[in-house]
Amino acid sequence: MDVMPGQAPPTSSAPGGASVAGMKAPDAEPLLRLRGISKHFGAVQALYEVGLDLPSGQVTALCGDNGAGKSVLTKCIAGIHEPDHGEMFWEGRPVHIRTPNDASALGIETVYQDLALADNLDIVQNMFLGRERLNRALLAEDDMERAAGDTLAGLRVTTVRSIRQPVATLSGGQRQAVAVAKAVMWNSKLVMLDEPTAALGVAQTRMVLDLIIRLKDHGLAVMVISHNLNDVFEVADRIAVLHLGRMVAQDTISAFDRQSVVDFMTTGGSSRTGRGSATEAEG
Repeated sequence: MDVMPGQAPPTSSAPGGASVAGMKAPDAEPLLRLRGISKHFGAVQALYEVGLDLPSGQVTALCGDNGAGKSVLTKCIAGIHEPDHGEMFWEGRPVHIRTPNDASALGIETVYQDLALADNLDIVQNMFLGRERLNRALLAEDDMERAAGDTLAGLRVTTVRSIRQPVATLSGGQRQAVAVAKAVMWNSKLVMLDEPTAALGVAQTRMVLDLIIRLKDHGLAVMVISHNLNDVFEVADRIAVLHLGRMVAQDTISAFDRQSVVDFMTTGGSSRTGRGSATEAEG
């Protein structure tokens, strides 16, 4: 298991000379690689030299207790916060993400917990909000409707009555599906989901988890922030755990069990080996 502080593992060199304790070189270049990411707000240090790999076609669960730094790290990737130190590599190339537009241009989209949907607008209007298509200075309504319908169909979102119904009439699971569809329709390569099943019922949670799996099957890199370990172990291929701003563990799902994840989240270390050894998990 790629364990950081707390189990004194060896360190390996990262691109650009940055060093991240316990991080093993992956078999293939991940879509997004972070090395040595640090961020402070005044006297508060939110992130300490964080390393993270987000491979395409895999779901990475980012876990951690409240205040661990999950939201800050996500916002650094999304271009809302600019890191104080560290490096980001996108498809193997160094990049600087300073604004949300920089992130969007790369293909990074974020679905926040509040979903940022306008209740008074319909599904199509929400999916194109701020990115409306025009035809001779008029809204290309038919074009946008077709594109929205195709995106929802491609993700097998079939529970909405009409793509012209107001978002206010949708269930929690349907709203989450619309927010995800909005994120993926802009040629996105990485989708980050903040607590996507929070406050959802059983059936709605099932719909959202199936949607996450379909994103992975479409070849996207998916990062899911979640406190629900049942959801994590159902959809994740990899787990990364933050503790007090430090990345304390990162490995394939087979290297963890639920108790070891809880241990890392609460204490920053664990004596448990999970369901497989580090060698097996990396192989």
